[in-house]
Order: sequence, then structure tokens, then C-alpha cells
Amino acid sequence: MTETRTLVLIPARMAATRLPGKPLLDIGGLPMIVHVLRRAEAAGIGRVAVATDTSDIASAVTAHGGEAIMTRADHPSGSDRVFEALGKLDPEGRIDTIVNLQGDFPTIRPDTIREVLQPLADPAVDIATLAAEIHTEEEATNPNVVKAVGSPIGPRRLRALYFTRATAPHGEGPRYHHVGLYAYRREALQRFIELPPSPLEQQERLEQLRALEGGMRIDIMIVDDVPRGVDTATDLETARRLIAHSASREQPAR
Repeated sequence: MTETRTLVLIPARMAATRLPGKPLLDIGGLPMIVHVLRRAEAAGIGRVAVATDTSDIASAVTAHGGEAIMTRADHPSGSDRVFEALGKLDPEGRIDTIVNLQGDFPTIRPDTIREVLQPLADPAVDIATLAAEIHTEEEATNPNVVKAVGSPIGPRRLRALYFTRATAPHGEGPRYHHVGLYAYRREALQRFIELPPSPLEQQERLEQLRALEGGMRIDIMIVDDVPRGVDTATDLETARRLIAHSASREQPAR
């Protein structure tokens, strides 16, 4: 079997204010972080590990057969945690592509994870990410929904120009809901981490704007729908319902 040069890292910490202890909350008998781990493993694109600063998260992951790596507690972002984990897991530099998968996507489809790698087939692309078309006015105007603004460069593909919490672009035409899943070239991740926080990043509170302001290229794959993140108790109940429904469909007929 050919050695894969892709590493999927899932940053996870316990400090969520809206849903305390989020990674370890039970969904269908498994901690949420384990569901994300299983989805990443099912994508089949490379080694998968959870990067955390919490021993309870690491223990839950390893108890279910996963790999966990301990990182510092003072990282300002998941990207910084991912970069530290990369250095610990691959000090020899064999990995050349890193997927940063949020630990609160327990229902994300494995094929969605795979799709984020496609733009990196173009050597001019530094970072790849995903977006899905917006179909409701509520979604278009909600500042908690990050919009990806880009120029079409092929089927289901945009070159990112901007990311914003505002309703954008103005006028008739599609708008896109950004999905917080990233694939980095190794050198691009290092460059990104070394850049200082940028003015637009701080104004919009969107980390990816640092890369654009730093002259890095981000391409976007358009996917059919947005994976459901878990940020609130309502989101958690929705995830439990979806996973229970999926499990019931997979049960063999008696």
C-alpha cells in the first residue's frame, strides 16, 4: 500500500462557553469527538488524529481506538493547535497535506471531507476549503453564517476573494455559506501560522482573512449542503436525532 502524505487533524478543547464539555457529550452512545473521528477515518484520505489540550478528550479517543496528541493549552486558534500537532506527529516532514477538521461536525459525510482536497491538485493553491449555496433569506442575513465570496473558475469551484459575516455579494446571484473545513499544503500552514493577525481578520473575527490579506490563495469547492455543527443544546439534539435515524436505517432487516 502506498504511504499517504495527508494527515487529518481534529483540534478539540473543552472550553466552549455555549456548550460546556462539548467534545465529550454523548451522541448515540459515543462521545461527539469519536463520531467526528469515525467520519474522518471513513473518508480514507490518510492518518487521523485528535489534537487536544485535555487528557479526558485524549482518553476518550484512545479508548475507542483512535489516535490523540496532546498540545499546549494556550493556543489562540485551532490552526495553531494543528500546527503544533503536525510537528509532534511528523517531525521528519513526510506529510505534505494537512486537513483541519472541526471537532463539532459529528454528522459530516466522509465524501465531504474528501472533497476539500480537490483544489490542491492545482499547485498554485495554498489552502482549500468548502462552501454550499445559500437558499434562504434567513441564512443570507444571519451574521453567524459566514459567507464565502469568490470568482468562479470551474465547475463547483471558486477562487476566494473574501469571507464575511455580512450579506454578500450584493445583488442578484448565488451566495455561499462557508464550511469551516480546510486543507493546507504544509508550507502554507506554516506561513499562515507565522503571519500576524490581520486588520480584516480582527474586524470580521474570521481567521481565514489573514491568509487572503497575506497574499495566499484559497480555493473553494462547492458542496451540496453544510455539515451541521454543534454549538448549542438544540444543535446537539438535532445531531442525536440524525445519527439515531442513520443508525436505524443501517440495521439489517429481521
